[in-house]
Amino acid sequence: MEITLALGGGGAKGNAHIGVIRRLEKEGYQIRSVAGTSMGGLVAIFYASGLAPAEIEEIFTSTDQGSLYGRDANDGPSLLGLSGVRKLLDTVLGDKTFDDLKIPCAVTAVDTKTGSEIVISEGFLRDGVLATIALPGVFPPHSLNDWELMDGGVLNPVPVTVARMLSPDLPIVAVVLNDPLDTPVRTYSIPVPSILPKQITDRIHRLHVAQAFDIFMRAVDLSSRAVAHYRLEADAPDIIVRPNVHQFDLLDKVVVKDVALLGDAAVEKILPELKKAVSWMNRLNKKIFGAKR
Repeated sequence: MEITLALGGGGAKGNAHIGVIRRLEKEGYQIRSVAGTSMGGLVAIFYASGLAPAEIEEIFTSTDQGSLYGRDANDGPSLLGLSGVRKLLDTVLGDKTFDDLKIPCAVTAVDTKTGSEIVISEGFLRDGVLATIALPGVFPPHSLNDWELMDGGVLNPVPVTVARMLSPDLPIVAVVLNDPLDTPVRTYSIPVPSILPKQITDRIHRLHVAQAFDIFMRAVDLSSRAVAHYRLEADAPDIIVRPNVHQFDLLDKVVVKDVALLGDAAVEKILPELKKAVSWMNRLNKKIFGAKR
């Protein structure tokens, strides 16, 4: 039972990808390739590098989420920095490249100069991660070759087309973390160090820049929902998995284990549909008639 994965973006919600992968493996599915966008790109690269779901969960659990977004000299124009993320990537990935991966993997980004989608499947793994997670305006764009790259979710929140490119003949399981179009929009807060006293934190959240951040993030959320909705209709993955992570914001501090379990539960719901999608009859019908099922 071979499949390929398309892991969508969603910030803190992306910890659900761990549970999705873990449950798919438990059910006997063999993941032959994986594509990812944003947080989905990070999980995709970690998994393709040979890390088991339990190992990825342990890495995320042991990471101080409050230290990820500090600024340093390497950060360009942005509200938050990625100094903590770079340290994490240096520790976990070092100088590994896409050639070192155990299975084919690619992540998406968008060139801020041309507006083109860029599929990254070669070079240093850390460059792929820093490009695909560069949420515009929030995190700094990542310079690579002649590109200035930002979050791939701007154009392709769930990279079904990239998964199909990696494994054209395999069923595609798309993991969607975006809220449905009819879900009310949540408010967003600027992440602040947990060591700050509450009175200072409250004062920061009342600043105009914090209110502007809230409005901007709502706009990003709504845009991403719409793009994901229409692209999924057009790109037609074989199976869509939707973990119930809608209570979390992109930059929330979360209990990694709890969010991962929501991914596991989401796979449980679609197991009958997944079994049908990977059946030889369904795959034969797709080859002959080009039908989804």
